[in-house]
Amino acid sequence: MNIQMVDLIGQYNNIKNEIDHSIQEVLCTATFINGPAVKKFADRLASYNKCNYVIPCANGTDALQIAMMALGLCQGDEVLVPVHTYVATAEAIALLGLEPVFVDVDPDLFTIDLNNIEDKISPNTKAIVPVHLYGQCANMEDILMIAEKYNLYVIEDAAQAIGADYEFTDGRVMKAGTMGNIGCTSFFPSKNLGCYGDGGALLMNNEKLAEKARMIAGHGQKKKYHHEVVGCNSRLDSIQAAILNVKLPLLDKYNKTRGNVAKRYDKALGDILGIKTPKRAVYSTHVYHQYTLKVEGVDRDQLKEKLYSKGVPSMVYYPVPLHLQKAYIKDGYGMGSFPITEHLSNVVLSLPIHTEMNIAQQDYIIESVINAIKELS
Repeated sequence: MNIQMVDLIGQYNNIKNEIDHSIQEVLCTATFINGPAVKKFADRLASYNKCNYVIPCANGTDALQIAMMALGLCQGDEVLVPVHTYVATAEAIALLGLEPVFVDVDPDLFTIDLNNIEDKISPNTKAIVPVHLYGQCANMEDILMIAEKYNLYVIEDAAQAIGADYEFTDGRVMKAGTMGNIGCTSFFPSKNLGCYGDGGALLMNNEKLAEKARMIAGHGQKKKYHHEVVGCNSRLDSIQAAILNVKLPLLDKYNKTRGNVAKRYDKALGDILGIKTPKRAVYSTHVYHQYTLKVEGVDRDQLKEKLYSKGVPSMVYYPVPLHLQKAYIKDGYGMGSFPITEHLSNVVLSLPIHTEMNIAQQDYIIESVINAIKELS
């Protein structure tokens, strides 16, 4: 049985005619950079997310960097970031000469732990980057209140949660990436909304901030050859935008399909000793970029190996915490600094979940997990 973590070939085959036609339109017009497809996608993504502005860019890491540049963060400024996340979140901070300040995460929801945020705030702290990890939002209502209290910017890393809904206590519902000062997302091929190369975008509602971000992404120019700020070169090319224009109307369907797979996993694995199925936040929907178990009754790595031997892939997101990565080691950080993240790095395991999974594949994965745990117990 050909089981993959993400079946991009199967997904493409189901929308092949639409994708090929959309790409062909770009080829025929030769509008490869900043063509009509890019503007169309930006407008449609803004409409989907109910935000005022979308600035497409080359990738999600660039989006984070451009966001911090647009907010005027300066060398030495501190930015709070969860320590359990992909390196790109901290990388964008460090590349600008800013100081990433790591915060431990909630042991069940995997997002930044609110109880640890205020202890990390200093006079040099200028921003918080909550990461909507694995497909559901961090607790944005409380994060925004903390940010207001300490006059901090909020940059959402929504690369894994595009399409997720956040419900505030007053009943308002907003999309992931639209609640802070700036939201950042990625269109890496394996993402819920992925192109066939690299791509990213910034989401925001403030006109002046959007204008500055757009200038930064385009060499710092508002008018051609007139450079008002120091910028970079970060563009979503027209072919990738053409692909995303086909896939964006399918995003809610894709997320629902992922959710249905997750429900079957939950039902079959929820009572199995040795593993814990993902916990859902009460304030956020979950779009299941990853379906991540906690393996606490048997050895996680042995379980991973047994699944592999049965043709079932699995992934560990993330095996080495950021504070133990060579590039980010500094005085005061070491083993024991962030106990929850350190524990998670040894127990998390993500199962295959994507839009093309059939029932037989899901049943085989479930059976393989249960049998492997029995053998290891």
